[in-house]
This record gives sequence, C-alpha cells and structure tokens, in this order.
Amino acid sequence: MRSELIYSAGMQIPNRFLLSTVAMIAVRKLHINTTRVEETANQVFTDVANGSYVQVTLPELKPLPHIDTLLISTAA
Repeated sequence: MRSELIYSAGMQIPNRFLLSTVAMIAVRKLHINTTRVEETANQVFTDVANGSYVQVTLPELKPLPHIDTLLISTAA
C-alpha cells in the first residue's frame, strides 16, 4: 500500500515537505508515458525507503532585508 511506502520513505527523510518535494521532482524525471503515474510514484517512494535520493538538504535561507522603522506623526 502506498501509505506504507510513504511511511517507510518518511523514515529516511523526516521532513514531510522535503519528502514531497523530492518525490515530485523524481516522479517528473522518471515518469514514462506508457506507465501510470501511480506506479512511478510508488517506485520513487520505494527507492527513497531503500536509501536513494536521501542525500538532500534544505537550502540555506537568505537573510531578510532590513526594514526601516515606520515613523508616524500626528496630523496637526
């Protein structure tokens, strides 16, 4: 069942958002038009559970730009 595949893949990549991103990218690259997308997704989750595609890391976050303080003056 796919839920078991997702659970076992989640043990390799615990961040669920990163897991879904990796799975989407891999399915897009590996999908062949003559097969069902579900089968490709199942294969990707099996590969992730077996240790493929797990050398992924979150990208470095860029520092946010400095926001100047807002000066509010009362109307005369």
